[in-house]
Amino acid sequence: MMNTICQTHSNPSLRATGWLLLLSLSAGLIPAPAQAFCGFYVSQADTSLFNDVSKVALVRDGDRTVVTMAADYRGDVSEFSMVIPVVDVPLREQINVANPALLEHLDRYTAPRLVEYYDPDPCQDPRLERIRVTGSRIKRADIESASPVFAVDDRVTIEAEYEVGEYDILILSAEQSDGLISWLTDNGYRIPAGAEEVVGAYLKRGMKFFVARVALDRHTGSSVLRPLQIAYEDENFMLPIRLGTVNAEGQQELFVFALTRQGRVETRNYRTRKLPSDLDVPIYIKDEFGDFYRDLFTEQVAQSDGRSVFLEYAWDMAWCDPCAAEPLSRGELRSLGVMWLDDGHNWSPSQRRSRQGVDVFVTRLHLRYDGESFPEDLDFQVTGDRRNFQGRYVLRHAWRGDFGQCEAAGQYAESLVSRWDQEAQTLAKLTGREVEKIKRRMAAEGMSAEALNGWKQQPKKSWWQRLWGNG
Repeated sequence: MMNTICQTHSNPSLRATGWLLLLSLSAGLIPAPAQAFCGFYVSQADTSLFNDVSKVALVRDGDRTVVTMAADYRGDVSEFSMVIPVVDVPLREQINVANPALLEHLDRYTAPRLVEYYDPDPCQDPRLERIRVTGSRIKRADIESASPVFAVDDRVTIEAEYEVGEYDILILSAEQSDGLISWLTDNGYRIPAGAEEVVGAYLKRGMKFFVARVALDRHTGSSVLRPLQIAYEDENFMLPIRLGTVNAEGQQELFVFALTRQGRVETRNYRTRKLPSDLDVPIYIKDEFGDFYRDLFTEQVAQSDGRSVFLEYAWDMAWCDPCAAEPLSRGELRSLGVMWLDDGHNWSPSQRRSRQGVDVFVTRLHLRYDGESFPEDLDFQVTGDRRNFQGRYVLRHAWRGDFGQCEAAGQYAESLVSRWDQEAQTLAKLTGREVEKIKRRMAAEGMSAEALNGWKQQPKKSWWQRLWGNG
């Protein structure tokens, strides 16, 4: 699509349930643009660029949390399962299924973005530019039929059993990890080696296990499994990821979208780093932004020894600049679990229909992890920092005219050569690519002194020549 934009600028019924997540133990499962800047928005780097992706939205206010979980599941849906450690038995009303479009919209809104500018005629006044938007979407698996049946015996206690949407959900407790694991195995869950230790650690803390499977007789056959949501209250703000590393084949990608009314969210037990941003890159990146962003992220992970959580976006949900997608509407935010939208407000009907979120600050975190690099669960904290940040990369199209028509044009040509050299150096530093290869590619596409329409670079003057104009 094309956007043209220019800058103007505890629910008391809940039981005190502390939830911890996250993991899946099963075959194949691992888990109107707002007012904006002057420039052309080109593309975005959403989660579809990566494999083995899990997406989690966390809405947090005080002790209240709503978690929405979606996994990039590909395979036979009859083998899908999700096992989540929790600290208490939830009520049925604390569990819900969400529209997958909610997380997809949140992904698009917060995705790193590519923008482009066009240099004006240096002999005339600067002119404003336009914006172009493109996007891509997430691939999903095909689904088949045949309902699973849960078995019961004395190795585990079924604390509760619910039907929620297309899911059959059990809340299990056990005295011993081997009893729970043998029960899961006997009931069709393929438990990887090494799970006993992690499961045992959660059982020692008195935790229960939330087990979800797809009830095929209630499943519509859709290729998309709807995200599960859980509402709970707990003073701890964390996301267990250890179980998810047990059965993973290689490293996994996890995107956490945290929504608060105070400000940015960061991890307490791992370093949270901002990705390099607001940097000029060569024009040819426009045609390979996905590859560029994957290389950039891989390079940043390597430079941090694989032990950092990266901040990709932090912004007030009421606006964006530039907009990779419109901010989520009030209704979408409420569906995600933003429980404070109506607190202390007497909204008019028109205000309730407003598309803008109120007092909602969103943080997008991205980590690539395995059991070695992230041996502990993620422990979060909400900060009061409401400064905006976004992963943003810039293309600057050169003006191509007569560089001899005025003094400013000659100076502009001089600056272009230095700018292109800097863009090559920046791209090499961001992605680990060879700078000479980058320069050759740029030269082939007309980004070199030789391509400047007959302009010849002048010898640089000494500082004293520039000082008095002598020489």
